[in-house]
Amino acid sequence: MSASPKSSCIKSISAYECLDSRGYPTLSVTLELENGRTGTAMVPSGASTGEFEAHELRDGDNQRYFGKGVLRAVENVRSKIAPEVVGKDVLELSALDRFLLELDGTENKSELGANAILGVSLAAAQAGANYHGLPLFQHLGGVNARKLPIPLVNVINGGAHASNSIDFQEFMLVPHGSGTFFENIRAASEVFHTLRKNLLKKGLNVGLGDEGGFAPNLESAEDAISCLMEAITDAGYEPGKEVSIALDVAASEFYNKDKGNYCLKKGSGEELSAKDLISLYAGWVDKYPLVSIEDGLDENDWDGWAELTSELSTKVQLVGDDFFVTNPQRLREGIRRSAANSILIKPNQIGTVTETLEAIGLAHENGYTTVISHRSGETEDTFIADLAVAVGAGQIKTGSVCRGERTAKYNRLLWIETFLAGESYTENPFG
Repeated sequence: MSASPKSSCIKSISAYECLDSRGYPTLSVTLELENGRTGTAMVPSGASTGEFEAHELRDGDNQRYFGKGVLRAVENVRSKIAPEVVGKDVLELSALDRFLLELDGTENKSELGANAILGVSLAAAQAGANYHGLPLFQHLGGVNARKLPIPLVNVINGGAHASNSIDFQEFMLVPHGSGTFFENIRAASEVFHTLRKNLLKKGLNVGLGDEGGFAPNLESAEDAISCLMEAITDAGYEPGKEVSIALDVAASEFYNKDKGNYCLKKGSGEELSAKDLISLYAGWVDKYPLVSIEDGLDENDWDGWAELTSELSTKVQLVGDDFFVTNPQRLREGIRRSAANSILIKPNQIGTVTETLEAIGLAHENGYTTVISHRSGETEDTFIADLAVAVGAGQIKTGSVCRGERTAKYNRLLWIETFLAGESYTENPFG
């Protein structure tokens, strides 16, 4: 007679096609345990994606959602994954994730789809937390997980995230003057609203981009930085001491492979070499309280990244997003080549919770900072907020301080800080 399954084992899995913040489909997965507890997750989607990301499975049926449907991924969860993982223990998450990778059998998760695999992995993590009756951040990080992240708040959108004249993708506020998340997010909100007033006074557009930041037509990227500086001061904060600035250049988006240079096609049309961009960043670092530059060069420009790191790594955080795609293998190569000093962490770039945690651990072991990140196509799911606290990442990117899919993460962090009842803290990673 076979033993009855443990109460923390998977009893059933369901999935359905839902909508992300851009109105395109993604999938939601719910996993039920033998004891009746459940875990649910929704999977985000990026617009500016690196070529080395795990494969997001779309239907390609132009009769539905212009080919962006995810019914194939949903069906993979229901008919290919669920029958194989029923009976497996969610408290053994790394074993479950390894099994999912073996079930897929491809390097980039193209058979089942990284979105299908991640949905199951995230739901299993949440089910494990619910099984223990713990908040997700404590289930993943233990009772000593108390460090709240500094938010990198995207308040001016450009690049692939907005229909405007700015080639650089994100201009972010970094409020770090307080030891509490409550006060840091308050500073970001006050500067955000001051920025809106200032843009309106100048007759500029205050429509929102994909991540909730404003999308004005400005003359240059430096004009955007100047707008942030003005708003910080006008809101009553001291630039550099209380609120600093971060950039996501997303340089791969305007890199010309044929010419081997960077063309500011949305703005001036100027063509720049890697050395030109490095020189531009160096000038801004000296002139402004710029603390972080993400994807400053193309995702394949290893030599350029090494030069950028050699020149600026002691002055500013250099974050690899498309460059590393949350992939431990690419991060190891970056460490070997002394390229970048920080990694952006997006679970859907790699496809499982376990691989995400591996990338974070590898980064911390080698002195790289970690920035937990959303995607431009988001949902109300708050997994990344808990993840940031669980691993003590110290930084999080989840968009502006408006739009529900962004504020859901901030509100979760505010709940966590309240839950910890004075035991939490923040640290300025740029001090």
